[in-house]
Amino acid sequence: MRKGINYWSFPGGLEGEKDFAAAVSEAKDLGYQGIEVCLFAEGPLSLDISEADVAKLGKQIEGAGLEAASVTSGLLWDHPLTASDPAEREKGKQVVAKCLAVANQLGATGILVVPGAVEVFFNPAMEVVQYDVAIQRVEEAMRELVPVAENDKVAIGIENVWNKMFLSPLEARDFIDKFGSEYLGWFFDVGNIMQVGMPDQWIRILGKRIKKVHVKDFRRTVGTLDGFVDLLEGDVDWPEVMKALREVGYDDYLIAEMIPHYAHAPETRLANTSLALDKIMGM
Repeated sequence: MRKGINYWSFPGGLEGEKDFAAAVSEAKDLGYQGIEVCLFAEGPLSLDISEADVAKLGKQIEGAGLEAASVTSGLLWDHPLTASDPAEREKGKQVVAKCLAVANQLGATGILVVPGAVEVFFNPAMEVVQYDVAIQRVEEAMRELVPVAENDKVAIGIENVWNKMFLSPLEARDFIDKFGSEYLGWFFDVGNIMQVGMPDQWIRILGKRIKKVHVKDFRRTVGTLDGFVDLLEGDVDWPEVMKALREVGYDDYLIAEMIPHYAHAPETRLANTSLALDKIMGM
């Protein structure tokens, strides 16, 4: 397995203000092997980024001896694939298609897709979608997007987020199996799953359907967003997680997504995370 870091984890990254070349250089210096590229509504890493500018990103990544671990965008929270408005769902599909194209150009083998939500916990103003309707809309979107992924040779990884859907590993498994495509799978987030289940069980049930892995740690006794803590500081049973990943043959990136940032000396968290990942990968 390889050690990756999400661009959002850098100070200024969540806002899209961190210089990408600097982030790549810092990631290399801290011992990471790959970086997760994030696309925004505007700025140097905008959804409108040209092929020429993507090529520049690729040279920056390759020049540092790193790889593009994956590609994602927070814009799928703004334009969810579960929205009642067909125009919003269409925008969401365009976000996914752009992530696939960028990943293809950068040589990344997978992208992270937030599939939408029954309820968006951090935005009470957003609509609540009936569970079965939400799943149906995601399925409809994937029927259009999986052929795009197959053409680009980049896997769509649906991420388990706090969206009140795909709450069972059996449901997650069966949803993927409907499509019978190696280019649709799961972007498994170890920390996110702690609220609803046991990571090792999900890993063993999803098996080869896991395309990429996000790593965070979580304290169940807190149970809210404040429960996300540094790696090795929470309740994740990392030895069992690593055992399960090896059992199912996972041999791709462990991508750390470490937000929010420290209030002081936030860059320190990146160094701490790299050290913790070394320990976890040695388990």
